[in-house]
Amino acid sequence: MSKLQKTAIAAAVAQVVLLHTGSAWAQTTDTASAAPAVVVVSGQRAALQSAQKLKQDSDEVVDSIVAEDIGKLPDRSVTEVLQRIAGVTIDRNMQGDPNRQSVEGSGVSVRGLTYVRSEINGRDAFSAGGGRSLGFSDVAPELMSGVDVYKNPSAEQVEGAIAGLVNLRTAMPFDYKGFKGSLGVSESYSTLRKGKPSPTGTLLLSNRWATDFGEIGALIDIAHAKSPSRSDGVGVDPYFPHVNSTDPALYDRSKTQWIPLGVGYRSQDFERTRRGDYAALQWKPNKDLTTALTYFKTRYKEDLDEHVVASSEDKWYQQVASANSVFDKNGAFQSGTISNPTYGGSPFNSSQRINTRESSTRDLSLNVQWRVTPDLTWTNDFQHVRSTTEGFDADVSTGFILPNQAMDMTGKVPQIGLGSAAYMADPKNYYWAYTQEALDHAEATQKAWKSDVKFSFDDPVLRDIRFGVRMANREGENHKAQKFYNWSAITFPWMEGWQINGVARLSDPRFAGGSSLQTMDNFFGGKYSVPAMLFADEATVRGFPDQWSKIHAYHDVLCAEKGSTCDPWKAATFNDPAATNTQTEKTRAAYTQLRFGWDNLKYPIDGNIGIRYVKTTGAGSGYVSFTRPSLPSVGAGVNATGQANLIDIASFAQQQSVDNSYDNWLPSLNLRMKATDQLQFRFAVAKSMSRPDFNQLQVQTTLNAQHMQTATRDASGNTTAVHFDGTSLSGTSDGNPLLKPTTSTNVDLTAEWYFAKAGSLTFSAFNKDLKDIITTKNYAYNAVDSSGKPQTFVVTGPVNGANGFARGFELAHQQYYDFVPDWLRGIGTQASWTYVSSERKLKTPVFDAWCSGNDASTNFNLFINGCDTDGRAFGKTPLQGLSRHTINLALMYEQHGLSMRVAYNWRSRYLLGVTQWGSRGNNGLNTNPAAPADKYLIPTTNNDQAYGLPLYQAAYGQVDASIFYDFTDKFRVGLEGTNLTNSYTRQIMEQHAGNFTRQVFMSGPRYTLLAQYSF
Repeated sequence: MSKLQKTAIAAAVAQVVLLHTGSAWAQTTDTASAAPAVVVVSGQRAALQSAQKLKQDSDEVVDSIVAEDIGKLPDRSVTEVLQRIAGVTIDRNMQGDPNRQSVEGSGVSVRGLTYVRSEINGRDAFSAGGGRSLGFSDVAPELMSGVDVYKNPSAEQVEGAIAGLVNLRTAMPFDYKGFKGSLGVSESYSTLRKGKPSPTGTLLLSNRWATDFGEIGALIDIAHAKSPSRSDGVGVDPYFPHVNSTDPALYDRSKTQWIPLGVGYRSQDFERTRRGDYAALQWKPNKDLTTALTYFKTRYKEDLDEHVVASSEDKWYQQVASANSVFDKNGAFQSGTISNPTYGGSPFNSSQRINTRESSTRDLSLNVQWRVTPDLTWTNDFQHVRSTTEGFDADVSTGFILPNQAMDMTGKVPQIGLGSAAYMADPKNYYWAYTQEALDHAEATQKAWKSDVKFSFDDPVLRDIRFGVRMANREGENHKAQKFYNWSAITFPWMEGWQINGVARLSDPRFAGGSSLQTMDNFFGGKYSVPAMLFADEATVRGFPDQWSKIHAYHDVLCAEKGSTCDPWKAATFNDPAATNTQTEKTRAAYTQLRFGWDNLKYPIDGNIGIRYVKTTGAGSGYVSFTRPSLPSVGAGVNATGQANLIDIASFAQQQSVDNSYDNWLPSLNLRMKATDQLQFRFAVAKSMSRPDFNQLQVQTTLNAQHMQTATRDASGNTTAVHFDGTSLSGTSDGNPLLKPTTSTNVDLTAEWYFAKAGSLTFSAFNKDLKDIITTKNYAYNAVDSSGKPQTFVVTGPVNGANGFARGFELAHQQYYDFVPDWLRGIGTQASWTYVSSERKLKTPVFDAWCSGNDASTNFNLFINGCDTDGRAFGKTPLQGLSRHTINLALMYEQHGLSMRVAYNWRSRYLLGVTQWGSRGNNGLNTNPAAPADKYLIPTTNNDQAYGLPLYQAAYGQVDASIFYDFTDKFRVGLEGTNLTNSYTRQIMEQHAGNFTRQVFMSGPRYTLLAQYSF
């Protein structure tokens, strides 16, 4: 696979340059002496022809995928479908969570940018939860008849698509001449997960009738699909700098040894269920009037059951590498064992996590098209959308001390080992560690009306003029039980001595309930042997909050035994008024667009020019809230000083409402020149806009106070004195209701050669000049402390703080080779290569060579540039989510009822972020020579040296294939295979000592057996 990845670009270029010569040869060969070729156009080839025709005849720059006649797309999700289009890439991680793999993909980008607008049948489509786009993984692909990606939309199309506009098309009853029916069933199988069957069924029925009231058509399409999958992962924590000396006079940076904090396993079973219901009713009372009523509803349910084994080490500076450990030339650990003598080993957590979510989007729309005169058409469109989502994320963890961590980083996948089977099965080695939960639910609705008029001219140059208006009102309400996870400790070794005498061990009969011995069968396809371990029971994790109260009561028992005063556990709830955020948005738009053409020129030119005006008015309400932290307490016999430096502010929640409005003028020009009937060129220039996501517009500010302290410890690590240095006042605004939209001037230049009905060679160069990209910035918020003295919180929130660009080119080729010998006839290929270069330029640069301070949101150097565990910044990082290169290759065959496809999709590495969970923290080492003496080279757990490593997704390629056989023109059976080469997904964390593996995921091949009947 690695060799295939290295040669992917060369293969694509070679194919694009050379393969089309065959068609040219075929066109110039003397056919008089050759037998006529009979080409049967069906299924796969027919779909490619339709998509190519759409691209060739479109007024805009567009790429399409069209379903076969049976009306079903060839991939298991709409996200997987989109990755086949040139310039479109998908993420391989769960949306917003790179610690977990999304087997079907997520996060659609077009030409390297995520400003993607989504539509269903040309109408606005979105999912609740704060975003503006539809969750493509939520939609059943079985309902789609085609997908169009507009890469430089015109004034006629609804605004919001800087990167591109993705339109999902469903079938209409008038698409068919008469009765149409199709039935499809399938069964999927994951080689890694195995397990019970997961059938999928889809049914389409459509008919049209001539009546006394006119022509009537009705269609229903129902799909229900289960998609079980599994992903296993091996992870490595960041490497920390173990310096040769903490004495500044003896410190030598070149002698630093970099040792990873720890390693771990992760295995998740993922159950996704989609239900799609679609119905359409068309009525044509006469030749001039057509109406259509459509109902579209997609329901999505996911259930993730995950087992995680991860290091919980909090004193990296006490870790020791074994004498036989191997280090590379940069001092980075390669193999050996690691332990912490203070703990008698290395602390670990073994947690079971349950994540459930249910989402639903319903669209009810009415379209009326009236041809008032032969030259004048008036269309009205009415739409109502309602979307809901509700999620619950629960994690219950046990803990244990591992005598040592054995690891080897030299191979493709890190090799790590836990304790013996007997050790890992012994309940006396485990204790109850923590719980954490997050709950949310959201609802969004939209009402929209669009009215369009088209007047056609009887003129040699002017084709038609179009103008229209659109009005849309959208409302959303988001509820979060807590801004972040409600993490609550049960018992940990660091509590011993000052709060409890000992941890709540599972071998103690008082604390034994709620856990069991569990295994990760077939981990990494059997390549790892993971011993059975004690995890919380699934019933315990799902039994929130009652079962959780029982577990936290174990801590209360130990506190009472010690004579300590401990706060009881409190479950996250929606009772806090600050958990609610509401938003409304009204848009009013008008456009005009003129289509023209000069057909009598030597090289005919046609196109359109237009302008769109849109006014946006938004309002939001929420809270600014502050929860008073507990005053620090110290253990008995510890000398405490500096209490007067602490700031005490009472808790409060204050409601706030904000209004905002702005308007935008969006001109566009699209030109096409036909050099021949087969060769054409396009030039497109347009200004576009993308409004901030609703979660970026939230009126929600959370203020925080953190009491700072410096601890003095003896040689055994026991705290002997604490000095309170003061209180850090910070805050975070979840959104900024005064944000402006990001705008872009888009330029496209294309060359398109259509040498056959399903054969083309196209090139497109593009440039997007971006303004007002959203970044973060700080401001002051004033409050009064308990003594009446004013205090200032430094709050960070989103602002329009950067400009940038994305530019590059796309090269695409597709062809069936009908000139080949008979035994090979029916073979075809597809290939595309996309190159994108981008840059983001901050309006106010924040780079500093050294990082200082904790991870407060005001630490822009940390959040924008990234910081190493030794305090050094990384400098300029690339634009997040952007791969410079994307490759699509496909080999197709269709002949005598047999249809086959082998597809390879590859993208180069891209940045996931610089402060992602698992590669960030607060306990780094300050190696800045300019640091104060009490900070320089002194390991600390006082949260005063934050780090955040640039985390990259390594280059990834995947091979998929399908084979179908048509037993009759109505019945076919097929087999689809996904990730046939079992490609691993790798994440890389950048550090100054090298690029290290952060995680490696494996999901294994998946197979789907299908049967389809058309009638």
